[in-house]
Amino acid sequence: MIQFEENERVAGEVFLRLAGTTDEFEAYAHPHAVRVARLADELAKVFRLARADRSALLFAALSHDIGEMTMKRDYIKRNGSLTEEERVDLARHPVIGEQEAARAGASRGTQLLVRWHHEWWNGAGYPDALRGEQIPLAARLLHVADAYASLTDARPFRPARTEAEARVHLAEWAGIEFDPRVTRAFLAIHALPEPRSYAGAAEAIARRPEMDERRASATPSILGL
Repeated sequence: MIQFEENERVAGEVFLRLAGTTDEFEAYAHPHAVRVARLADELAKVFRLARADRSALLFAALSHDIGEMTMKRDYIKRNGSLTEEERVDLARHPVIGEQEAARAGASRGTQLLVRWHHEWWNGAGYPDALRGEQIPLAARLLHVADAYASLTDARPFRPARTEAEARVHLAEWAGIEFDPRVTRAFLAIHALPEPRSYAGAAEAIARRPEMDERRASATPSILGL
C-alpha cells in the first residue's frame, strides 16, 4: 500500500482513484499505476530524492497515463499494431496528461513529470525531445519504473515478459531510451516492492506475440512496452 504524508492523504485518495480508472481503461491485467509508483519510489530512495521531489514523483506515477484515458482512443486497447497516424495522435498524451494533472490539483512538479515521462536519454522521445541531463532525474526514474511495470504485465496486444526478459530489455536500451545510471541502479535492487513479473499468470486478456519495432528503428515506441 502507498503511504502518503498526513497533508497528502486527501489528494492521495483522489489520485489513487484516477489511477484505478486509468488502469481499467488501458486494460492492464493487474493494477499498473500503483505498481509504477512503488517502483519509482524505491528508485527515489536509492537516489536520495528530497521528500518534496519524492512526493511529486509519487503523484506523477499515479497519474502518468491520465492523458490516454482523457483521449479515450479505442486503439489503445486494440490487439494489433498502430498506424502512423495513431502513433502521432497518441504522442499527445503526455501533454494532455500534464493538463489533466493540473486540473486534478497536482503540483507543477508533478505536472512536468507527467509531461516528460516518455522522454528518451538520446533525445528521441516526446513531447519535447529532451536529451540526457535535460530530463529531470525524477522523470528518468519514472520512465524506467513505468517501462519495467509495463513490460512485466499483460496488455491486450501482447503477453507479459518475464523478469529476466524485462531486465535484458532495460539493459539493451540503456544509453538509448533510458538513463544508464538509473538503469544500473534499478537492476541492482534485489528486493523489489512489487511482483517481479506477471508472466505465466492466468490472464483473462487476449494475447498476441509482441512486435517490437524499436529494435529496428530505435525511434520512440508509443505502445511498444
